[in-house]
Amino acid sequence: MSRLTRDLDRWTAPHLERSALLVIDTQRDFVDGRASPIDGTTAVVPAIVRLVTAYRAASRPIVHVVRLYAGEDVDLVRRTALAVGAGFARPGTAGSQVVPELTVPDLDPALLLAGGLQVVSPTESVLFKPRWSAFHRTRLEEHLAGLGIDTVVVAGCNYPNCPRATIFGASERDLRVLIAADAVSGVDDRHLEESGRIGAVHADVDEIVAMLG
Repeated sequence: MSRLTRDLDRWTAPHLERSALLVIDTQRDFVDGRASPIDGTTAVVPAIVRLVTAYRAASRPIVHVVRLYAGEDVDLVRRTALAVGAGFARPGTAGSQVVPELTVPDLDPALLLAGGLQVVSPTESVLFKPRWSAFHRTRLEEHLAGLGIDTVVVAGCNYPNCPRATIFGASERDLRVLIAADAVSGVDDRHLEESGRIGAVHADVDEIVAMLG
């Protein structure tokens, strides 16, 4: 029996049949050799691909959540770098695009920056977030509710920042949270233990894919 189906609290155990996959900041500028590489992101791309492929095959919802840095509405910690010409994740640039391995069409920055959902397929979309959490000033909560989602599976780039903020944002909205532990860069055992205190559970991609059937 899977550890996702045994010995878990009934209020926090993930429901894969009612889940959506959130892929966080898996953009070209954040992989090795690009404008703002994040340690470990290139290494987890194959696991993210397996997870996205499984969700597509299961016709389960996927949301690619991206960062775009335009104007002054950016994180305080990044304003100095952008002011002196840092060029990562600029709208319309090649580096802002989702990594090619995930086969997502080119982003529509005007639509995304205006708060719109860019539709990739009937079950897949792209959403821009202006800060760390995918729920902050976005339509994500509304979008998931409209799909009848009660569980989010989280994968993507740089656990200490955006995945962690998204996990806490999901938990405080009473969503069940499953972290794809080998498909998130920057994650360690301490992070997983910490997130477990708010009811988030974790598993490797192979187990999640098996549970999807």
